[in-house]
Amino acid sequence: MLDTRGGTIQCSENGVKKAKLSVGKTLVLGIMAGFFIAIAGNVAMLISLSVNNTVVSKLIEAAVFPLGLILVVYNGAELFTGNNLMIISVYEKKIKIRELFKNWIVVYFGNLIGTLFVAAMFALGDVYSRFEHSYAERIISTAVSKCQMSFDTAFFKALVCNILVCFAVMLSTMIENNLGRIIGMFFPVMIFVFCGLEHSIANMSYISGGLFADMAYGNMGVNTTGLTWYNFFAGNLLPVTLGNVVGGITVGSTYWYISRLETNKV
Repeated sequence: MLDTRGGTIQCSENGVKKAKLSVGKTLVLGIMAGFFIAIAGNVAMLISLSVNNTVVSKLIEAAVFPLGLILVVYNGAELFTGNNLMIISVYEKKIKIRELFKNWIVVYFGNLIGTLFVAAMFALGDVYSRFEHSYAERIISTAVSKCQMSFDTAFFKALVCNILVCFAVMLSTMIENNLGRIIGMFFPVMIFVFCGLEHSIANMSYISGGLFADMAYGNMGVNTTGLTWYNFFAGNLLPVTLGNVVGGITVGSTYWYISRLETNKV
């Protein structure tokens, strides 16, 4: 049985360490995390192009994408969605709410820079032209569909998404051996990708990639009327970010409450 109390305590301590990082170091670690998530998302999409069956293709994409979170955790990078668990440190009165928001803002901006860097390099390096431009067509189509999603749909998909992501992060703090940690992170993330849920940092990569690919190669036969920078930030990132935050706080609050109950029993 997993030690949820121990995991919650460890997560609280991690939150304190994150809050004490300098702005410069937090930003760089945020850029690293954005880079890892963007690379994992793009590689997952590229590999899935080799299969015509939609279900199998999505399953392959879902099986590869967890590499992003694994790289983030093992490199000590700062990922906005995982850092939503810092709410536990606030509940424990180990950090102030302003320190929480400061970390979230700097990390979010760093994640954005990292994902935009990958998308820009893929466009400049002509990576999106892979497989006779089918990659460009896929990422443009993905970006369009995300920009056309309604606010409430994006919000609730994002809420469930970050419940799974933060559950994966919590498992990584409760499992000691490396294989167990990797498996613990792998399946929750795989589920959210396969179900088509919304992750704000991954979307930074997908939608900016679609925008850059559209500029580099044209619309590839896809109706890109709604694919704009405004719809990227206001139409998708806004509701998805809010949903991710609510989902992350839900997980953090649940684990903290369970930990308090266990403490009172001792």
